[in-house]
Amino acid sequence: MASSYDLIVLGAGSGGLAAAKRAASYGARVAIVEGDRVGGTCVIRGCVPKKLLVYGSAYQHLLADAASYGWSTGPVRCDQATLLANVRAEVDRLNALHIGFLEKAGVELVPGWGRFQDAHTVAVASTSGGEPQLLHGERILIAVGGRPQRPEIPGAELGWLSDDLFELERFPERVVVVGAGFIACEFAGILNGLGVQVTQLVRGDHLLRGFDREASEAVRAAMEAGGIEIRLAHSPAAITGQCAPGELTVTTQSGEQIPCGGVLLATGRKPFLQGLNLEAAGVAVEGNRIPVDADQRTNVPGIYAVGDVTDRINLTPVAVDEGRAFADTVYGHKPRQVDHSLVASAVFSQPELASVGLTEEQAIERCGADGVKVHRARFRPMSQALPARDPKVLLKLIVDSATTQVLGCHMVGDHAAEIIQMAAIAIGMGATKADFDRTMALHPSVAEEFVTMPN
Repeated sequence: MASSYDLIVLGAGSGGLAAAKRAASYGARVAIVEGDRVGGTCVIRGCVPKKLLVYGSAYQHLLADAASYGWSTGPVRCDQATLLANVRAEVDRLNALHIGFLEKAGVELVPGWGRFQDAHTVAVASTSGGEPQLLHGERILIAVGGRPQRPEIPGAELGWLSDDLFELERFPERVVVVGAGFIACEFAGILNGLGVQVTQLVRGDHLLRGFDREASEAVRAAMEAGGIEIRLAHSPAAITGQCAPGELTVTTQSGEQIPCGGVLLATGRKPFLQGLNLEAAGVAVEGNRIPVDADQRTNVPGIYAVGDVTDRINLTPVAVDEGRAFADTVYGHKPRQVDHSLVASAVFSQPELASVGLTEEQAIERCGADGVKVHRARFRPMSQALPARDPKVLLKLIVDSATTQVLGCHMVGDHAAEIIQMAAIAIGMGATKADFDRTMALHPSVAEEFVTMPN
């Protein structure tokens, strides 16, 4: 006999957790199925541990700058093993915390991997073996997220995926990072800050596709100035060697051979559809994703999907809001839809890049070259005045020439994400350049440049 629920959630990541707890708060009987630790990519092997490593790696520059402020530190070294162990301990703490939150919310956690038997039945295979547990749900929400992918080259299995880096005891002396996206750039900065020699192979002619081109070029220049070797128009053709003791060789498509102790393959992610048996429920798949409408509904009545498995905007806050909007609409009788049109994003590279709204390229495509005015400021921040070092920060406003509405706001520099988060409120409310101009500056600060740019 199958256990019955108002809602079965497949996946205890950001979107699934948000939906399950919100639905339970409205009185729904909810089960959430997870074969891994609770928290999903963001908490377990993504945003949280990665940001902790970013903080850890940034101390290299902080300690180097200390002398200019009168601090004598003497010889310093990073114990990578301690940093990695502390990060894993924090992840374990958060995993336990999220399990407690589910219990407090009245959501039943069912450990194991869920597989559709039909449109209302899920079989959960326990990670410890035994007969699958059958669950019956009036509604089922798919929130299984995505997984990193390996490129189809010989020896790809010898490389690491981003998940693997968090489980290492220490990093080798030299690493090749393959990729140009935010994961590749963030880990290149982390490794470089921890003393690893990094070579980054980029298939195209620039980093961070989809971000403002000038901003991405500022990030690239700073990464290179910091010691990262970035090779544009380079792709790996093969990886050879042995995983242990980690003596590998990356052969590029031009035939060059790069020796290293490890290879990070940061070449993209895909929705994690493997093993769901979607065909048994009749759920349509489009390419590698589950298509949904504005209310998160799939083609099958009663089956919904949120987060990275839908492959729209693959960011944690988006998945969380999609999960809550689903629960508000279906169980709270407060219909609402998520607005995907204006979502702030950040790359925790070193230096940091953050953005909201249109890039310069997108604005020109929409309004024409004469319909866009770009305001920018580039300068050395006060924090670097005494050390007298770069990189310079870049602040940029993209403005509609006709209406003076600010279409986009971009920044490269320390605390960019914190600053853009507040700018996103103004952009979302339709602020004009005049609105920025009449805002009194907070001096001395980096962010004041957004409200003091000349017309």
